[in-house]
Amino acid sequence: MPELPDVVVYAEALTRHVVGEPLERITLSSPFVLRSYQPPLESIFGQTVRGVRRVGKRLVLLFDDERFLVIHLMIAGRLRWRKSGDKPGVGSKLILARFAFPQGTMLFTEASSKKRASLTLVQGEAALRALDPGGIEPLEASPEQFHEALTRESHTLKRSLTDPHLFSGIGNAYSDEILHAARLSPLKLSRSLSDTEFVRLYEATRRTLADWTERLRAQTREGFPEKVTAFHDAMMVHGRYKQPCPVCGTPVQRIVYAENECNYCAKCQTGGRLLADRSLSRLLKDDWPRSIDDL
Repeated sequence: MPELPDVVVYAEALTRHVVGEPLERITLSSPFVLRSYQPPLESIFGQTVRGVRRVGKRLVLLFDDERFLVIHLMIAGRLRWRKSGDKPGVGSKLILARFAFPQGTMLFTEASSKKRASLTLVQGEAALRALDPGGIEPLEASPEQFHEALTRESHTLKRSLTDPHLFSGIGNAYSDEILHAARLSPLKLSRSLSDTEFVRLYEATRRTLADWTERLRAQTREGFPEKVTAFHDAMMVHGRYKQPCPVCGTPVQRIVYAENECNYCAKCQTGGRLLADRSLSRLLKDDWPRSIDDL
């Protein structure tokens, strides 16, 4: 799923490409992508895009009369820009919608059969706020605000960082990177951090998100982000299961749950202890290795 750095770079690219331009029309290829009916989508056809916002992991195009078109990419949704006359470059079955502008077309695609990505047109700031889960902006929060959000409920650090009601824009990928940078176990409880550990987490969160935003900006430059992914060769642990940790060389471990996974380095983050994968630990029982050395 595109997270804060990806969505920030998308928003900046959209600002360069469509702000100040009239949205001529939107052609829907999937009847399920539009999740609203009032105001009608046609009401913004021909209207000028006045700005772009990020609301958590959502992108928002601003129009006159406080009309906001909210784009939620979910896991597999992506945006692509094509100049007038260029071919889509993707299969037609992946295209959810086409946004026609005078200088080109923005394609809204989704590489999944589950069709979770969506468009929602709302009117008024109150209606837009209702779509915001309410998490704090991690790059803008003071240490006190960050601590209040982190300790509001007693969860694991992994769950707290990825809860959009607590923190805005952090998902599975960057939470792995943040926790590795902070040298903290993903299963450590949010209310159990020492003062030193909290400072490490706060600083690692800001540094990781800021650094990756800058990296993605450098890759995109003045163009449009075409290869948005949760997996990058330069990442420390996310998507690197069994590969050596760049810091200590120990094979990266993971915990698989539902549709997600948590990647971590046992030596850097858990004192060498292997975290229990629910399915495998139940299967192996006493044979489950307790440490990275046992493994």
